[in-house]
Amino acid sequence: MRVHQIEGDWGIEHLRMAARPDPAPGPGQVLLKMLASSLNYRDLVVLGRGYGNFTGTLPLVPLSDGVGEVVAVGAGVERVAAGDRVCPMFFPGWIAGEPDLSRLTQSLGGPLDGTMSEFMVLPETGVARVPAALDHEQAACLPCAGLTAWRALAVLSTTRPGEQVLIQGSGGVALFALQFARLFGAHVTVISSSDEKIKGLVAMGADATVNYSRTPDWARATREITGGRGYDQIVEVGGEKTLPQSLRCIRPGGTISMIGVLSGAAMQASLGHVVTRQVRLQGVTVGTRDDFEQMCRAIAQHGVAPVVDRVFAFDELVPAFERLKSGAQFGKICIRH
Repeated sequence: MRVHQIEGDWGIEHLRMAARPDPAPGPGQVLLKMLASSLNYRDLVVLGRGYGNFTGTLPLVPLSDGVGEVVAVGAGVERVAAGDRVCPMFFPGWIAGEPDLSRLTQSLGGPLDGTMSEFMVLPETGVARVPAALDHEQAACLPCAGLTAWRALAVLSTTRPGEQVLIQGSGGVALFALQFARLFGAHVTVISSSDEKIKGLVAMGADATVNYSRTPDWARATREITGGRGYDQIVEVGGEKTLPQSLRCIRPGGTISMIGVLSGAAMQASLGHVVTRQVRLQGVTVGTRDDFEQMCRAIAQHGVAPVVDRVFAFDELVPAFERLKSGAQFGKICIRH
């Protein structure tokens, strides 16, 4: 089978197409013919070995997200059958329950081989069916970005109708968060540096927007949107440069879901705001298979459609990464297998 792998050394220049033996499922395993994959910012970090020893060893098949068709099953498999369309779980061993080190350090696309191969063998417990109405590329967007947004708004917090939610940017997690927050009946504010992307966010249902390039003090501007009350929840993806402002516009007792550190990983925020306002600062790293299946039921019932920016061919992984690195995309970048 054909695979893309990072070989020899880390970096996008070391991505190569290679051949590996066709896999076969053993007891309790399923064989997937991969149909599509999608890219996340995390995949760029993996290319540079940004997670240190937890990134994995070379050669490594990249990308955590994808969807495939079950084409064969091993002895004892009962959860899925040949012909089912399923997503491999980002954390194949995290089925339910609380996170622990072993669950959080075994993820697809680093250190485990990811989805950029023609076939994958996985434990039956590490896959889940996807909504029938989604096409292959839309389904491939769900395991990381979709589930991270879902866990932030529906699992670790319970978003209620009428709540005020602030979302940063228009990346994959942000767009899913906008769709899910609207699903729950929340009032949604989104900040972005692009007027063109703001048009897309409004078309998706954002109730209020702020261009933070023109309004650097977006904390003040967004607090005015809430009438001075502050936000019930903030989906925080910037980190170092955005967290201080998030702490200024979260309401007392509100929740900040820390999902990304795109502007830096250092902690330079005033911790006094966390204490005196009893703010909950919650780290979010994807989620469990049970969370994924709950999310898929909601997507199917309410007709949520993931936003796809562009679809590349299987042999166009490098151009797909270049598109991701440019930041020009609106929606998920996908690979058709």
